[in-house]
Amino acid sequence: MALTRRSSTLLKPLTTFIPSTRLFSTSSDSTINVEIAVPFKGHQIDPPSQSVTTTASELMTFFSEMSRMRRMEIAADSLYKAKLIRGFCHLYDGQEAVAIGMEAAITKKDIIITAYRDHCLYLGRGGTLLETFAELMGRKGGCSKGKGGSMHFYKKDSGFYGGHGIVGAQVPLGCGLAFAQKYSRDENVSFILYGDGAANQGQLFEALNMAALWDLPAILVCENNHYGMGTAEWRAAKSPAYYKRGDYVPGLKVDGMDAFAVKQACKFAKDHALKNGPIILEMDTYRYHGHSMSDPGSTYRTRDEISGVRQERDPIERIRKLILAQDISTEKELKDIEKEIRKEVDQAIVQAKESPMPDPSELFTNVYAKGYGVEAFGADRKEVRAVLP
Repeated sequence: MALTRRSSTLLKPLTTFIPSTRLFSTSSDSTINVEIAVPFKGHQIDPPSQSVTTTASELMTFFSEMSRMRRMEIAADSLYKAKLIRGFCHLYDGQEAVAIGMEAAITKKDIIITAYRDHCLYLGRGGTLLETFAELMGRKGGCSKGKGGSMHFYKKDSGFYGGHGIVGAQVPLGCGLAFAQKYSRDENVSFILYGDGAANQGQLFEALNMAALWDLPAILVCENNHYGMGTAEWRAAKSPAYYKRGDYVPGLKVDGMDAFAVKQACKFAKDHALKNGPIILEMDTYRYHGHSMSDPGSTYRTRDEISGVRQERDPIERIRKLILAQDISTEKELKDIEKEIRKEVDQAIVQAKESPMPDPSELFTNVYAKGYGVEAFGADRKEVRAVLP
């Protein structure tokens, strides 16, 4: 029997917009005023304004980038079922507004570190579709040279410090990165993402305690998709108000299905963290797929719940409606963009399949710092190759 308690709270109103006195095209950078429909909720802090400004070009960027993320994840689903992707694979479709809204508020000098649902965040940091699919398929052309797979995407040159497979392990690592930022006085922040399933981890509270003691520029982002694997939040947490869980640390609850709410919250959080230290953001979001590809996602929630969120809160459809309402683009033009994205994704998959597998001699590289790894025990590449099948 599916557990559906509190599922009605997952359905929230759409973002509203303030009609302008003129229409906008993609060539215009005139300001469009957007009113966030779901109010922010603050803990020990006054929330930011519900009014956000955007432009036609930003709206079109949001639409195309989230559509690219969505199509990539749908393709990953098919590749996994075709056994071209092996091992663990956790998809992000439904949660794209968190990735795109966060990127709109920060720079690539700011750091992002997350758990294993990391493909779209990597793409948002400037990664390519080819690198993404190559890594998913364990190919040499992947962002981690095919050795990390789905859960271990990295792009250090753009401030993306990965996907991490151990639940909650990225939180103390992220606070360490924030410590380095404060030590270097570089005026940037670290966004440390984790799910509601990791919110009860002891290491999270230990790291947060140190971050608060030292006023680190750390922003802890709980991507609350309401299910830790197959367990509903109300069954796992006595207090599922995750933005309040820091107690002595301010928090903000955000509609994580609204790219503009995320953008506004992240700008606010960055400013706060640089001046005052850590803050917690709870992104109220939702995943359409199961926890991982081994989870159908329909045994602990109803199909009606999933389709209801798709119809009422889908982040891409929200942006589509704003674009059409502002007469920035036509329905046909948006569909043409989606068709082009489908072609991009298909082409990237073809190219990724042509990328070779990593050489067996690579097995012990990128594991330890030079001088402290397998070579310290006298093994060289020839010996390593000799013992591998």
